[in-house]
Amino acid sequence: MSEYDVVIIGAGPGGYVAAIRASQLGLKTVIIDKEWLGGVCLNIGCIPSKSLLKNADVAYTLRNGAKEFGFSFDNLKLDYSVAVKRSRQVSNRLTKGVGFLMKKNNVDVIMGIGKLTAKNIVTVTGEDGSTQEISAKNIIIATGAYSTPIPGVTLDGEKILSYKEAILQTRQPESVVIIGAGAIGVEFATIWNGYGTEVTIVEMLPRLVPLEDEEIGVELEKAFKKAGIKSLTGHRVEKIETTDKGVKVTVSEGENQKIIEAEQALVAIGFKPNSADLGLEPVGVALDKRGFIQIDDHMSTNVPGIWAIGDVTGKLLLAHVASTQGIICAENIAGVDTITLDYRMMPRATYCHPQVASFGLTEAQAKEEGYEVKVGRFPFQANGKSLGLGESNGFVKIVTDVKYGEILGAHMIGPEVSELLPELTLAQTMELTAEEISRNVHAHPTLSEVIMEAAHGVVGETIHI
Repeated sequence: MSEYDVVIIGAGPGGYVAAIRASQLGLKTVIIDKEWLGGVCLNIGCIPSKSLLKNADVAYTLRNGAKEFGFSFDNLKLDYSVAVKRSRQVSNRLTKGVGFLMKKNNVDVIMGIGKLTAKNIVTVTGEDGSTQEISAKNIIIATGAYSTPIPGVTLDGEKILSYKEAILQTRQPESVVIIGAGAIGVEFATIWNGYGTEVTIVEMLPRLVPLEDEEIGVELEKAFKKAGIKSLTGHRVEKIETTDKGVKVTVSEGENQKIIEAEQALVAIGFKPNSADLGLEPVGVALDKRGFIQIDDHMSTNVPGIWAIGDVTGKLLLAHVASTQGIICAENIAGVDTITLDYRMMPRATYCHPQVASFGLTEAQAKEEGYEVKVGRFPFQANGKSLGLGESNGFVKIVTDVKYGEILGAHMIGPEVSELLPELTLAQTMELTAEEISRNVHAHPTLSEVIMEAAHGVVGETIHI
């Protein structure tokens, strides 16, 4: 039986980062995964989708903005399969990079299905059916989550898709119904719309990206309408039927029903944890009622020596949060100084067009918690860089506490706003105020000036509007 200080089950952004940090701290480490290094994010999630979004952005400009930029075409041809091929190349390059990092950091890699057979033993079943046992002082569960299906609806991978089939298929659908207006839903809406697919989004809640600040969802729906994307918010999916030509989706709004026909349907309504069949219950690891593994601030479960990180914990299902949890977990195992996470203040980014980025409390949440709120806003339409880019939709909104000037949250929609988040999250972490952000000199012309102007707005001193 092989013996290790740390065994990690799951090689996604949480697992492989935890492995690297554990090895850096002198712990003998092995990582196990049943399918691939890099997990969903690098292989069929965050990374390839961003590649497709870049292609879609270029395609949309060529199809709809060519006149503005002085381009003309006699016969424009867009090959969606090439975009998918490029996305696979990007993904494969990063996945190979993870393999290199494992070797560089002396992390052993075992491909197979890992399962706890005791509190300190993991049994790995290989693809050929062979098994091996690994003894570990510490076991980290980093198995992620999977796409939630609609009860009674079968995902056939051809007409009714999950994100996995959607990101791998090389054909562009002529029409599609997207069920769910969270990050996956609005990003695929952007991708397919860029290439000219007829897109309809169905969302049960009252607005797009419903977990974001209310103003963000309203602004995104306006932008989507302008781009030709139909949004049916406040609508419930009653059933999905396959036909010879595609799908029929029955939706309801109150007592009113309508049928939407399309070539394909994408189901993007949420995720469930990959916590089953891991041997967690027999060794006493506590799960919540949804199946997510319960952890404390150290990433420890209720069973000493068993830890969990990433989506399987249900804390915040984002790759960068999983990676940060992985580092903290390894540091706690090694007994070195580390930090704790405030999950409400973690950065969140959605790469639709226009982009959405946020952290902290929405304006409504801050008021519900009893804060006296002061808000600063600034639109991108008054920013020179965004006008030059031809992308002037959206705004930055900073939510603060009147009493102490504390930054409670920020909510942005517009060009490349995901890149603007770090200034705001760093300011909040270091307990800077909006006034201090406004006094920081921002280069001109840059998109970051919108943050400066919104910060000026908090203290009533906006310059350019």
